[in-house]
Amino acid sequence: MVNEMTSEQAIALEDKYGAHNYHPLPVVLSKGEGVYVWDVEGKKYYDFLSAYSAVNQGHCHPKIVGALTEQAKKLTLTSRAFYNDTLGEYEKYITDYFGFDKVLPMNTGAEAVETAIKLTRKWAYEVKGIPENEAKIIVCENNFHGRTTTIISFSNDPDAQKNFGPYTAGFIKIPYNDIDALKEALKDPNVAGLLMEPIQGEAGVFVPDEGFLQAASEACKEANVLFVADEVQTGIARTGRLLACDHEEVKPDVLILGKAISGGVYPVSVVLANDDIMGVIKPGQHGSTFGGNPVASMVAMAALDVVQEEKLAANAEKLGIKFRKRLNTYIEESKLVSLVRGKGLLNAIVINDSEESSTAWDICVALKDNGLLAKPTHGNIIRFAPPLVMTEEQLDECCDIIIKTVKEFENK
Repeated sequence: MVNEMTSEQAIALEDKYGAHNYHPLPVVLSKGEGVYVWDVEGKKYYDFLSAYSAVNQGHCHPKIVGALTEQAKKLTLTSRAFYNDTLGEYEKYITDYFGFDKVLPMNTGAEAVETAIKLTRKWAYEVKGIPENEAKIIVCENNFHGRTTTIISFSNDPDAQKNFGPYTAGFIKIPYNDIDALKEALKDPNVAGLLMEPIQGEAGVFVPDEGFLQAASEACKEANVLFVADEVQTGIARTGRLLACDHEEVKPDVLILGKAISGGVYPVSVVLANDDIMGVIKPGQHGSTFGGNPVASMVAMAALDVVQEEKLAANAEKLGIKFRKRLNTYIEESKLVSLVRGKGLLNAIVINDSEESSTAWDICVALKDNGLLAKPTHGNIIRFAPPLVMTEEQLDECCDIIIKTVKEFENK
């Protein structure tokens, strides 16, 4: 069914009435199913972004949408002023699922990161004994944890940070994937936590050296510092394991999840920790009107069921290996693409051009014309993250599209 509004009209409406805080690819989507999306003119595309890994279970998964609609007919929101008959069930389900004592439910990834920061600081004062207002949290350069004022305070992306000050203090920045720098920073007795992404997604799918996560976790334990893993993008089977930390058998002290925890159907995020950490939060000290609402609870349980029932982590692992093998074969003869990197179905190719060039953007526009949607990050890097329900045949077809499209730019 084709929408009566044209792409040009829809884009013009957003341009006129919406804040210009995004630069979308020029495609207007109106329908999604599984690994596919359709624009308003009815053209079909492979989705190779998955809403930044929120749609791991595929677009409009019937089990997840069914949970949404059934609960929406009964009860949508009570606030936390009252108990409801779904939240406790959800809290037990998700703490069992990920192996933690307690969960604090929120809505968006940025809210969950802010919650983890507050939790880490409160633990620092009330358990570790750091003097009040002197706690520090170690973060990594080129991180992306969200866009709140506190979070952008420790970003080194000028677009995210410039002219949004004054900034929040209390953060120590170190290079990512540098265990020596981490150990040096941990010598400060006022360090409360290390907040990091196990794989830096927005930085261009930067995968740390093997053993780094394990070494970082052990160094934090020795220093009595919380290891806080932001798995908003890398979690929920995206990298070929349930969590990216699972590749090195690391159990974070605090785990942050969002995006695919709802299969992209509803805003859901959580912070998970054990009693010795989560116990510092008392009534009135943190909250959210929508956090843990009945719809969110039922949607998240259905979405996590799908991950297990359809063995999405195993599929991501298998297809990711195949994707990188095919792209590496092409790269051996390419002058334009310098490397492919990633884990599972979170991958990126690096274009042999400057970050200021338009080459990666132009390639993504050409990919769109050829029926596949992806987006550049950091100017010369293209991220590829399809829904985890993709088949081998579909992946092969997508690799054909990517290689054919990039080849068209080889001699330009």
